[in-house]
Amino acid sequence: MPPTDSYSTRQARADYIDRRLGELYPAPPIPLQHRDAYTLLIAVLLSAQCTDKRVNEVTPRLFALADAPAAMVALAVDAINAIVRPCGLAPRKAQAIHGLSRILLEKHGGQVPRTMEELEELPGVGHKTASVVMAQAFGVPAFPVDTHIHRLAQRWKLTNGRSVEQTEADLKKLFPRDHWNRLHLAIIYYGREHCSAWSCDGTVCEICRELFPRRKKPVVTRK
Repeated sequence: MPPTDSYSTRQARADYIDRRLGELYPAPPIPLQHRDAYTLLIAVLLSAQCTDKRVNEVTPRLFALADAPAAMVALAVDAINAIVRPCGLAPRKAQAIHGLSRILLEKHGGQVPRTMEELEELPGVGHKTASVVMAQAFGVPAFPVDTHIHRLAQRWKLTNGRSVEQTEADLKKLFPRDHWNRLHLAIIYYGREHCSAWSCDGTVCEICRELFPRRKKPVVTRK
């Protein structure tokens, strides 16, 4: 074990995390099943306050009926709602899916736009959803921050956790830009598998123990 002060700075901790997660998850897969940028956009929208597992159970039925904007617009909002209801917030999500599909046809030639600004103008698409699409559909460096990343960044003292926006800004400063897309997925997988809200309190998992060998008390994180 290295001396206690080896990870006394944010950058030193970030460098270790980058290296270790690269070993554990050299090529992390995209967790949401999709066929193209449009189906990824819909899947990410549905994942808000819902597990990826549940989304992956729901989308095959939806995409069997409509996997492109024109086909989605042809469906009634109630029909979309009936399928996506298990994902929660169904009425709102169904309306957003129908509405953004119509806008894609009217303003973007039926294609998913490739800029953050245009994505965030779509119904139901916030900064996080747009970031995921930019990173996972188009390969543009982004660092979407979900609950796992927000929690782990605080446990690892990479941010003060004051807000999701602050966490994203801090992580982007600490990690190389060309690592962002891999790292945001790797942190999610690590959070689910080793450092979840219930399996680790900041003193249990490998990375927490490596970075903070003298830590004894549970870490309280902001949501």
